[in-house]
Amino acid sequence: LVGHGTSPSSSTAGAEKQEKQYRAHQGFGDHHGGVTGAHTYFYADEAKCDQHMETFLRCIDASSGSSEDGFSAIKLTALARPQFLVRFSEVLVKWRRFFHQMAAEQGQAGWAVLDTKLEVEKLQEALANLGIASKAETQQWFTGENLGTSGTVDLLDWNSLFDSRTKLSRPLLIPNRMTGQLEPLLSRFSEEEELQMKRVLQRMDVLAKRAMEKGVRLMVDAEQSYFQPAISRLTVETQRRFNRSQPIIYNTYQCYLKEAYNNVTGDMELSRREGWHFGTKLVRGAYMEQERERAAQMGYKDPINPTYEKTNEMYHRCLDYVLEEIKHSRKASVMVASHNEDTVKFTLRRMMELGIHPSDKKVCFGQLLGMCDQITFPLGQAGFPVYKYVPYGPVNEVLPYLSRRAQENRGFMQRANRERDLLWKEVKRRLLTGNLFS
Repeated sequence: LVGHGTSPSSSTAGAEKQEKQYRAHQGFGDHHGGVTGAHTYFYADEAKCDQHMETFLRCIDASSGSSEDGFSAIKLTALARPQFLVRFSEVLVKWRRFFHQMAAEQGQAGWAVLDTKLEVEKLQEALANLGIASKAETQQWFTGENLGTSGTVDLLDWNSLFDSRTKLSRPLLIPNRMTGQLEPLLSRFSEEEELQMKRVLQRMDVLAKRAMEKGVRLMVDAEQSYFQPAISRLTVETQRRFNRSQPIIYNTYQCYLKEAYNNVTGDMELSRREGWHFGTKLVRGAYMEQERERAAQMGYKDPINPTYEKTNEMYHRCLDYVLEEIKHSRKASVMVASHNEDTVKFTLRRMMELGIHPSDKKVCFGQLLGMCDQITFPLGQAGFPVYKYVPYGPVNEVLPYLSRRAQENRGFMQRANRERDLLWKEVKRRLLTGNLFS
């Protein structure tokens, strides 16, 4: 398939270049370097993943015992083999890119994800011409309750088609851009990797059940972009099961990624169609240096927004979309995980404009323990749900993490000075009024 307005060679070369992002690279086997976020894990074996799960269970119990409506954060690289997450991400991205190539054939190149809709008849013709399936066969593909009934298929329909086709005995075939031949999309999945898929879903199931039992919400942290399609997909599968009546599972979206808005809007639309609660944590992102170095070394397009200002715009755009959904449906919740005062002010202003009250508990805020107390405490005193994110672990791992977060927050020292000045001002006020300890 050829992208709209491009030559076959440039389209193929561009797709091949971008797919490099989802391939293992020995030089980045240690994914600690250049990381300003929380600890990422090395895979030892399945037993080690089970040990990590037990640690997360204890954290859920601790969150339950320390506060009402608590949160506990988990990392999927602790629960699954990272190489499996990279391979699964590659499969998901290939399937999605195949959809966008066919959309380009129908004159929809570059359209927003929810605006892109393939005409079913043209899609069937394209699949038949490529030798993937005859029109008679694909007729059976589009007979679901909603799939194709409007005469079009969007990306969410396409993804559901992936789910249904992979459960059938016949392999799901797509063209190989390099050879021009058809090949099974899941040809790289070994029997062991299929078992790993089942195991990681089982571990998430155990954690989600404990979180529900303890009244704790479970946040699945975002990680490097080459893991993230798999992490998000596995998280959404868990949300489908456990967010039926309330948001137990929260997915995390990194707003320094160019695809952040498409990811947020696509997953939210899925939650609307299926009737479950959309829970999200919005962050700016913590892997920028590593992401850019890897993209440069492996020769694919940098997935990160070009400037800090563009990331801010993306954050506020995604946040505004979620806040609008909260106003209209009440089946969405968001944690604004940010140390940025402008973002907090933006959130408060939009909540007021949209009529979202703090007591609704649909919007909460989060900052790191020991950072930005001048934001956290006034929010709490004003009645907003606000949380302190508590890093834990051996000193030799936690201290480098905190120092990296200080580097990530470029205005950290200025904010620390401001916080010191505010605290000193409060001490003087209390001395003058005789209420030092009140």
